[in-house]
Amino acid sequence: MFSIAALVPSPPMLVPELCGRVPVSGSDPDDPTMVLRAAALDAAATLAATADRWIVIGVGSHDRIYGSATRGTFTGFGADVSVGLGPVGEEPGPADAQLPLPILIAGWLREQVAPRISVRARLFAADASAAACAEAGAALRAELDSERDPYAVLVVGDGAATLTVKAPGYLDERAHAVQDDLDTALRTGSRAGLAALEPELCAALLVDGRAAYQVLGGLFAPDSADPKVRTLYQGAPYGVGYDVSVWEPGGQEGIDE
Repeated sequence: MFSIAALVPSPPMLVPELCGRVPVSGSDPDDPTMVLRAAALDAAATLAATADRWIVIGVGSHDRIYGSATRGTFTGFGADVSVGLGPVGEEPGPADAQLPLPILIAGWLREQVAPRISVRARLFAADASAAACAEAGAALRAELDSERDPYAVLVVGDGAATLTVKAPGYLDERAHAVQDDLDTALRTGSRAGLAALEPELCAALLVDGRAAYQVLGGLFAPDSADPKVRTLYQGAPYGVGYDVSVWEPGGQEGIDE
């Protein structure tokens, strides 16, 4: 049965070794990277405390499914940090240096908070229609609700990457309004707000998580009310919109921390 979902972004800086640092505990309130990392780990730990069966949702160039034997490395992002969607076996498979970032981030979070569990992942095509994403989310919900054991869903996606001149996509004057609407929808769990995201505009503004957000909205479509959302982080410290939150079915208005 579907129990809980969490949303995290996918910046490589979540991994300490990619920032030239060794892993450390705690969080520096003056360091946005550490604050974001702590929030993402908190969200993943909440999933681990609720369910030991996870489904990961992300966005890629095309639809693809990844099994628990999947292994990859962050070599292409500056450090040979290997991660996987399941525990390392006696003869682990080779680490894929081309594994998409959402899968790598999901694998890293799994290893930090629940290294003994195995998870499955699915990427949706970046150009998938809003309707197709919503239908996929609803279908996933029906699949999980048919199971007796509790399942958690980890959604990995980023907001607009065009919010400042130093952002990866430079500044687009349209981005702030779109990001504000997205932030509100994510903070309040508004299924209608997520459904209203325009694929073409989001693509132009480099809202890379758009399809994943709309799958997330579809996941909660069967409920009589919007989900209860606990927001752990929301901001754009590097010109990219990031959200970290925990979602539960049938909720009240979102609550920020």
